[in-house]
This record gives sequence, C-alpha cells and structure tokens, in this order.
Amino acid sequence: MKIGTPKGMRDFSPQQMAKRNYIFNTIEKHFKLFGFEQIETPTMENAQTLKGKYGEEGDRLIFNVLNSGDYLSKVEGGWSSKDSSSLTNDISDKALRYDLTVPFARYVVQHQNEIAFPFRRYQIQPVWRADRPQKGRYREFYQCDADIIGSNSLLNEVDLILLFDRVLSELGMKDFTIKFNHRKLLNGLAEMIGRPEKLIDITVAIDKLDKIGKEKVEEELGARGLSEEEIAKLQPLFELKGDNLLVINSLKDILKGTESGVKGIEEVEELLGLLERTELKKAKLELDLSLARGLNYYTGCIFEVQSNEMEMGSICGGGRYDDLTGIFGLPNMSGVGISFGADRIYDVMEHLGLFPQDIEVQTQLLLANFGGEEAAHALELLQKLREAGLATELYPDAAKLGKQFKYADQKRIPFVLLVGKDEMESGKYQLKNLASGEQNSLSIEEVIAKLK
Repeated sequence: MKIGTPKGMRDFSPQQMAKRNYIFNTIEKHFKLFGFEQIETPTMENAQTLKGKYGEEGDRLIFNVLNSGDYLSKVEGGWSSKDSSSLTNDISDKALRYDLTVPFARYVVQHQNEIAFPFRRYQIQPVWRADRPQKGRYREFYQCDADIIGSNSLLNEVDLILLFDRVLSELGMKDFTIKFNHRKLLNGLAEMIGRPEKLIDITVAIDKLDKIGKEKVEEELGARGLSEEEIAKLQPLFELKGDNLLVINSLKDILKGTESGVKGIEEVEELLGLLERTELKKAKLELDLSLARGLNYYTGCIFEVQSNEMEMGSICGGGRYDDLTGIFGLPNMSGVGISFGADRIYDVMEHLGLFPQDIEVQTQLLLANFGGEEAAHALELLQKLREAGLATELYPDAAKLGKQFKYADQKRIPFVLLVGKDEMESGKYQLKNLASGEQNSLSIEEVIAKLK
C-alpha cells in the first residue's frame, strides 16, 4: 500500500494548526464584532442544489459522491449505454460542497421564516474542488465567509470593506489593496460599444488580464466575436488606472450615454462618499475596471484583495448578488458577501514572518515523572495547575530526566517542574526555564503566579 494523501489534500502538524487557528480566531473575532451570526451547512448537498450554479467549468470541478448500495443496477437503460456525464447523474445524487455561498442561499430559502432580515451570517468551513493542485490552490480548503442578505444599502459594502481592513491589519499585513469594480460599469462599457449581449464574453476575457496580458486578452476578445473597432473602444478597461476620482471623472465622459454606466458611477460615488466618513487602517482602495470575478451571479460591487508584499494573487474576494436565492424560489433577495482565503493568507503570513513568536506554545508546563509516590503527588499538583488555567502535562513514564527534558524541548514546552522527594517534603518545587536554564525553588502558588 502506498501511503500518502490524495493530491491537493494536506495533513496539518500541531505547529501548522496553531498558526491556522490564529488566523481563524482572528477572523471569527471580527465577524462577531461586526454583528455576524454563525451557521453551518452540511459537507454534502444534494447534487441538484449545487449543479448549474457555477457555470460549466465550475460544474466539472464538483466532487460527486456515489450513491450507496448497488448503484449501477439502478441505472435506467443499463450503465454500458451511458456516457460518463449522464452516468454520473444516475449513480450520484449528492456532492461535496463547492463553496459556502450556494449552500447559504439554499439555507436562507429553507429557513426564511426563522430568519430576521437583513441577515448577517458567517461560516468558517472547508470546501472541495476537483481542481488541478498548484501553489495556493488546493482541492480541500477553508473558506471564511460573511454575508449580509435582505438589504440593498451600500452601507453593507462599506462594512465589508472595513472588515477586510480590520482583519488583515490585525494579522500584521502592512501593505494590501482592496480592489473593487461594479457590474453596472462593465454593463455600461458593453452598451457603449453597442454589444450588451457580449458582457460575459468581455468579462471572461478581461478577468485573465493579470495572467495572460493585454495582447492575449485582445486576441481572445476578437475570438469571441468583437471587432477591432469595438476592442479599441474598450481600452478604458486596460488604461484607466490611478486616482479613484480621476477614473470616475473619465468614466462619466465615456459612459454618459449608457443607462447602466451612469447608474454604476452614481453607486461608486456614493460608496466612496460613505467611506470618506470612515478610516482605513492599512488598506489601499483601488477602482479597477479590469476586475470581473464571478459575474455569473454578481450584480453590483465586486471585491478582490491582494497583498502588495508578495506575489500571491487574490487572498480575499466577494461582491453583491441581487437574486442568488431566486434559483431556489425566493426572488428579489439582494445580498452582498465576502470570503477570506485562509490558506492563501497563511502562505502570505508565513512568507512575511507575521505569526507571533509564541504562537506554537501549547503546553506551558511539564511535570517531570520520578515514579512511585512522586508521580502520585505530581498528579495532585497537575489538577491544581490546570484549575488555575495553566496548560500542563505530566510525563506518563518514569523515564530518565534527560529524555523528559528532550520531550519538552521537542514540544516547545517552556517550563519543567521537578517533583522529587525533597520537593514533596519542603513544598518547594524546582521550576526550570528551558530557554534560559534558570531554575527557581517555588511553592505551587508561586509557580502559578509566575506562569500566569
């Protein structure tokens, strides 16, 4: 048997888990601070809940779960007459969740009579995608989502921008950009060239700008049916950059004859006006017309966050969707949501050395085991120390002291308490600091006071 994990799946060591939990706990703390309530949805959803919601490419990346029992015998017309796609539908009616957003939409519809709207929810759970594994891209990874559904107000977008800023600033990032765009601005550009029906073709192409460059994007736009003249008119997508107000003023001239474009400019100006009443700690805010993520269901503002301290791609994202719940029979329920990419944030923090030095310390104190009565006495002390809130272990075997010290060193336990016969009689125990080598004779109350 070949031992290993499936491609794109990972084990996490105690040290890695300490760092991951530091990220999760920081994110969750701010979710609660901003008034979001936690829900969870199942690992598996009915396949029909997920399929058809992410586009053809997304559907191919869904992990299907085989039906239990003799599933092939139940295939209508016999399995040998089916192609792989239709056969999958017959033998699998469940799938692992691809993201947290579509299950959230299903949850809102299913529980609409129990929810107070606008509903502020957060989820921190793993998702699965049958993608090609590469750096920063895994088949199993966590999403940390916050959504506000049941309100059209741009105050919600402001709140989520502030949430990006507060979380990433507390995690120690000093230079990152929150890029944003608006679906209506892109609609306006498509209207401006007289090809509103080509919006998705245009956005699919320009979304690849960072990966393949301007010339290749223009080639793809041509392949998607746009003329050279129409592509030339779309140059603002590539060239309008810099100060947000200057970009907006240029767009006012370019999009002045388009209904969608004018409305989009109004909403972007309102958003920036509201943000002027707030204060961003570290984030830069950039209107980026080439940002076109997820427009299959985003209908308003679109967000993407990038670290400027290392090359990683987006570490967070999100946007407004006006009718996501409509696919489950509850129309006109507008919402806006964001997601923190915990795995990419981890990679950035590891590269920049942003994790606190003491984050890996789990156990604070190890009680050395001398066997017999000393071990029994140490067991009594163990309970007192834990009741005082100190993370404490008793070494289970009466091994040589050198072995016990080595164990503490490997686990990064900073202190060892020696509990021998002399210590039992005097009530003073030898507390050894493994980093400095310093050793003090202290009562158990003094040990507690010193370590707390």
